[in-house]
Amino acid sequence: MNSTKPQSQFQFPPLPDVPPPQPTRTLRRFQSHQNLSTKTQSVSRLQFNRSSGSKPDSHGNQPHTQAGPATPAHGRHRSNSDAASPTAVRNLVNLTQKPRSSTRKSGSMGFPGKRSGLEILLRDGPSENNLAAGLDELRYLILSTRVDADGDGMSPHRIYVWLALLNIPPLPTDEYLSLVHRGRSPVYTKIRNDTFRTLATDPLFKRRVTEASLIRLLNAVAWKIHDSSGGKSSKAKPKSLTLSNTTRHSSKLSAETLPSPISEDAPHQPSSQTNSADPAIYVQGMNVLCAPFLYASRSEVEAFALFHHFVTQECPGYIRGAMDGVHKGLKLVDKCLEIVEPKLAYHLFSKGMFAELYAFPSVLTLCACTPPLPEVLHLWDFLFAYGPHLNILCIVAQLIRMRDTLLASSSPNKLLRSFPSLDAKEITALTVLIVKKIPDELYEQLVQHAK
Repeated sequence: MNSTKPQSQFQFPPLPDVPPPQPTRTLRRFQSHQNLSTKTQSVSRLQFNRSSGSKPDSHGNQPHTQAGPATPAHGRHRSNSDAASPTAVRNLVNLTQKPRSSTRKSGSMGFPGKRSGLEILLRDGPSENNLAAGLDELRYLILSTRVDADGDGMSPHRIYVWLALLNIPPLPTDEYLSLVHRGRSPVYTKIRNDTFRTLATDPLFKRRVTEASLIRLLNAVAWKIHDSSGGKSSKAKPKSLTLSNTTRHSSKLSAETLPSPISEDAPHQPSSQTNSADPAIYVQGMNVLCAPFLYASRSEVEAFALFHHFVTQECPGYIRGAMDGVHKGLKLVDKCLEIVEPKLAYHLFSKGMFAELYAFPSVLTLCACTPPLPEVLHLWDFLFAYGPHLNILCIVAQLIRMRDTLLASSSPNKLLRSFPSLDAKEITALTVLIVKKIPDELYEQLVQHAK
């Protein structure tokens, strides 16, 4: 964030002969992601450790533990963003900032009040410059108190929290602009056929994010993946990336193509067979997965850095030609449901309702296809803190919340055409309880299924 305060559209001069009031304190300013300091240090995520008893309690609270590099022998692995690597790990804030003071506190919106623990951590940085302990504290605060946000789900903290949790370095704006200026990627037409339908019924998203920004970002990611996969895109003649003179096609899917009806916002399973080892620079559904990144980010560059890292590092299996990671995740939904709620699983299986018929959009988009969008963002705070693989258990948690209704229905397929509105707090708390019931071997499959 630029440290210069934005000027309002209209400015009123001070009253004659009356000097303007002097501020008694300075407004808190968050450090821009571009100025985050770096420190080479390997970081491990807070573990849901089955042997140490340090799991969150039934209310979703995580007990404080001493941070250290040692990991118990039977501790569960996290996803790619936790892996120890020689790359630099960014501090939450500039470590050269002055130490904490006992001056008057103010709320996140500048009004007098008590600052949240998350705000204090982002402002002052980790205690004693201990980055590992600071990240553990950050995850605990997300789990226990959530990220402060307004009614639209907007938060001044969230984007910096995501960048820190996913260990994403600052991206030069020129790099993103160079990809945009290359024009249409080889999958530009496919992108255009999807973008205008992205969260089309969500007024919050449509008011904040334009179709043009979706097209630019997805097209830039397609070029980036195309280059990294060995494509000869550098010799391709660029075409104008405009929003006009392109026909939009909104073809309806037949029952043979789609096993069960879903919302137009949600992606469907690909009908064509492709080699699962072949990388895809765009698959249907990436537009919905990209949407929350654009909504929460302060710029397209931040959203590009987050989205590209996520689909290439956290869940690369989701965008391969045959989406093998998604199909593995669907099978894991059935396995986990059978362990956690065997009666409900048997009822659904007896009706022929397997996860591949109703959970495909939720797996691929990390539940972004289920409104409301502010709750999606809170759920993603939790997933980025403890691992995107926990989305599988979040889907199971949603099924458990529908348990009585599903068991009483002779046609559960009608109920599963669309999930009830998300309640991130309830789903997160239930997911924490479900983790305790998952065997180690199955949990390891959860961690690895999207790789």
